[in-house]
Amino acid sequence: MSQQTDSLAVALFSEIFTIDQLAHNRLSKALPKGMELSQFSVLNHLARVGEERTPAQLAQAFHLTRGAMSNTLSKLEWAGHVHVRPDWNDARRKFISISPSGKAARETAIAAVSPIIAEVVEEIGPDRVRLALPVLRELREKLGAG
Repeated sequence: MSQQTDSLAVALFSEIFTIDQLAHNRLSKALPKGMELSQFSVLNHLARVGEERTPAQLAQAFHLTRGAMSNTLSKLEWAGHVHVRPDWNDARRKFISISPSGKAARETAIAAVSPIIAEVVEEIGPDRVRLALPVLRELREKLGAG
């Protein structure tokens, strides 16, 4: 790898890490009181897929350890935002689904963060954002494959 490629890679990842931190901080502040970004992400995922998932499937989808996902799911269950049921064929497994309360909490969270995201896209310009998406998706796929 050339020095120029190294510098480009460092600059790219520096920007990505900084964007991640800034977005995390800004969106976390906008979420309803008591909701963490990780909880919102799980609720959003469950609402989009529309089916039950095991904790292991959720951990894999978010590239997290099972322990980290268990912690998030425990908080969501305590808040009444997810239903946890045993697998009737294998007592060691559980299935997670979003509850009506979780759907309402997700909608409230979306209403809180959408204006922030929309404002950023509008300021950058929708056409420029559309141009960036294929490169970001390919980068995600390359990193996810490793």
